[in-house]
Amino acid sequence: MKNLAIRNQLQQQLPPASLDYCVQLWEQRPFLFELSKRRASKSGDFTCRHGQAPKITVNKDLPPYEFLITYIHEVAHLHVHQKYGFRAEAHGTAWKKAFQELFAPILRTEIFPVEILSMLQKHMVSPKASTYSDTELTKLLRKYDPRSAKITLLSDIPEGSVFDLNGRWFKKGKLQRTRVLCLEVKSKRQFLVPVDVPVGHAQLSFLL
Repeated sequence: MKNLAIRNQLQQQLPPASLDYCVQLWEQRPFLFELSKRRASKSGDFTCRHGQAPKITVNKDLPPYEFLITYIHEVAHLHVHQKYGFRAEAHGTAWKKAFQELFAPILRTEIFPVEILSMLQKHMVSPKASTYSDTELTKLLRKYDPRSAKITLLSDIPEGSVFDLNGRWFKKGKLQRTRVLCLEVKSKRQFLVPVDVPVGHAQLSFLL
């Protein structure tokens, strides 16, 4: 992958003032990058298998601020892996430190609105494994999503409702802290789905 290729991929996804920095992170430690379709259980991921180049994917449907946070989150995994290999805990102390250090240069009003910036500064004191785990930050980010008026979140529908996620149908179950245990209708398998993930075509169940 060349500089121009990743710049072209990122420029449609990120807040404009963050583009140069995000490309610079790739230039410093190159990796395969891929825009992914929306996934039920995650917004992005980092993988590195023996003998293969490291790879980062980020869901292409994320609004710009969420996309930026997720991108830096995954680059932090890359830095930790290159320093500690497979021994490092996924979201342990090393990852938190790397995430904080990589995020510090973009905690600026040129990139984030003041209220998001303030919330991010609090979040970065002790970053969580998922942005969705910080419900206050998630709600604030949704406020700045131009699609938010048309979006139904999993948290908006009652338990027992059937909903569509990436062309698959699920039944909403019990809340498990920041995720919901959902049953895939076709396979009968259970999945933990972030409570604030957008869902489609919900068939509501009104429980007494």
